[in-house]
Amino acid sequence: MSVYTNVTAEELSIWLERYRVGALRIQTPIAAGIENTNYFVTTEIGDYVLTLYERLPAADLPFYLGLMAHLAQAGLPVPMPEADYKGRYFSMLNDKPAGLIARVAGAPQLMPTAAYCVVIGEVLARMHLAVADYPKTLASSRGQDWRDMAAQAVWPFLSKAQQQLLDSEMAAVRDGGIEQLPCGAIHGDLFRDNVLFDDPEGTRIGGIIDFGFAATDAFGYDLAIAVNDWCIADPAIGDLDPLRVAAMLDAYQSVRTPTNDEKARWPLLLRAGALRFWLSRLYDYHLPREGSLVHAHNPAHFERILRQRAKLLPAWPTREL
Repeated sequence: MSVYTNVTAEELSIWLERYRVGALRIQTPIAAGIENTNYFVTTEIGDYVLTLYERLPAADLPFYLGLMAHLAQAGLPVPMPEADYKGRYFSMLNDKPAGLIARVAGAPQLMPTAAYCVVIGEVLARMHLAVADYPKTLASSRGQDWRDMAAQAVWPFLSKAQQQLLDSEMAAVRDGGIEQLPCGAIHGDLFRDNVLFDDPEGTRIGGIIDFGFAATDAFGYDLAIAVNDWCIADPAIGDLDPLRVAAMLDAYQSVRTPTNDEKARWPLLLRAGALRFWLSRLYDYHLPREGSLVHAHNPAHFERILRQRAKLLPAWPTREL
């Protein structure tokens, strides 16, 4: 979402000629985030988000954009990618693969109550059921190979205590058998800022956005990533709010029933989700890429979360939490 590749109005106008969206009126760079170059784009027809994929290879984009289209067609609140005159969801812009997606209404809820967690649990379960007939597969760009690379790269920047934490959690996730759990196409980054709510009460989803980390991976891992962000009790500690956890998990399993193996590995799934984001934030913080607008998140937040998750009992939480 940061700007790494600048696009002039003239360059964008020429690129937009391949779409049925009319002439360009306004383009505005989006400064938040760390992965891609994004612009808000207004044309004669409507409002869109232009994304230039900085890290994702063009060969992988049919999976991401196809997944969005699949979920939208299944009735999920996911914005539909715009197809060009040749039916393609992306093409090259300034030497980067780029796509155009309808801009959805709404705003993120950064201080969610249990009511929001119910909505997220339900919609995530619906997404996991909806991909049963999605034919494309893609290995995660933040899987074991990436974790090994990132851990080695950030090692010199860590304290001894952090190195010990990294070693123990890398071993636990590597040997935990997560890859044996039920899997399919997942979002992989369902944080609060990637869900837009568009009603006055704030519990109707206008759009789920940012599928840049979607992959074929464990459904339980996807759920754990969401819980790690939506259900934080105190950010200064990183602990979980039992009421919000129960609300999200109860809502999820009212739509899709987790297996016994998923329940048994639940604390490990939470640790794996925390490790993935601690590592990525460490990497971006200590080894930043050049960009005209770059925002790197503080890795300390997910270090706190990871340490808290390592203390959890080895079972799916019950209602008595």
